[in-house]
Amino acid sequence: MNLKEIRSKIDFLDSRILRLLNERMELGLMAKKFKPKIEDNEREKALLDRIRSNSTVLINAGFMEKLYVEIINQSKNLQQKDYQLISFQGEHGAYGEVASREWNSDFITVPCSEFGRVFDGVKSGLYDFGIVPVENTLGGVVGQVNELLIKTDLYVVGAVEIPINLCLLALPGTDHREIHAVYSHPQALAQARHFLARNRLEPVPYYDTAGAAKMLMEERPKASAAIASKLSSELYDLEIIKEDIQDLDRNVTRFLVLSSEESKGEGDKCSIIFSTEHKAGTLFKVLEVFAKGDINLTRIESVPDEPGDYAFFLDFMGSNKDDNILKALEEVENITTKFRLMGCYKERRVA
Repeated sequence: MNLKEIRSKIDFLDSRILRLLNERMELGLMAKKFKPKIEDNEREKALLDRIRSNSTVLINAGFMEKLYVEIINQSKNLQQKDYQLISFQGEHGAYGEVASREWNSDFITVPCSEFGRVFDGVKSGLYDFGIVPVENTLGGVVGQVNELLIKTDLYVVGAVEIPINLCLLALPGTDHREIHAVYSHPQALAQARHFLARNRLEPVPYYDTAGAAKMLMEERPKASAAIASKLSSELYDLEIIKEDIQDLDRNVTRFLVLSSEESKGEGDKCSIIFSTEHKAGTLFKVLEVFAKGDINLTRIESVPDEPGDYAFFLDFMGSNKDDNILKALEEVENITTKFRLMGCYKERRVA
């Protein structure tokens, strides 16, 4: 091993230490939700005792104690601030995190392994908000999320559309001519199918786009790259070999922002979910209400609910403080079997 290789390993470990510290601070903010007060002297003493007992030949107990006192103090300082947490599915760097930063850059983003954990965390109060994708211009509806929306009593308090710009990422110093395998989520691989075929790159499915970038940085497989966001390249110290490798120019995903409380501000877009009787013309009657009210529909989607039944998602322009909208909603509720106004909110479109 030469000096260059040693320094490369040190840089890798430093990056990993920083990410772990960031994760520890996130957990500290989450712990605040369940603690009666920030100070917990017994907990701190037990932690420092454990640190002292785990000292090594190279790292003495005094150094470790000073280091962890600083870490504990920083965590407590963060807990004293009024940060709000927003959860997304995937690893840091996922497009859900990109969308949450676009919606509100002041929120602290927290990754979840599954969409269900996003919903459960918001409902339990662990997170203040959750952000989930509902549809993509190329991939269509996100079935799992829409199925969860049928069952939840959470409110939609915002929406954001972001362009999905896929980037080919590699370890620093990689010669692009040596890349043979590309890791990413199956949907991202499908959206860059022509690019991969044109460059004779083998697609390798992975559970998450950002997860693929993280794996590339940590495991460093030879002759490999990942397809992920530009944010992932920044977080995992990867080089962007090529940007915008998606096959079609218009690749947009729409995300909904969820909360356990209704939006307090006045929105300009509403989302409802409803079911109808199994009779001819029942869906038409619902749509006719909006047509007569000159209300612009922006989305209608059907999702399987109970066996043999379907739930309908419908988005439209307007505010639930407008008399015309309220009248239409009352009519729709009267002619449907299940009805819920999921929320009235502002929607942001990112160019």
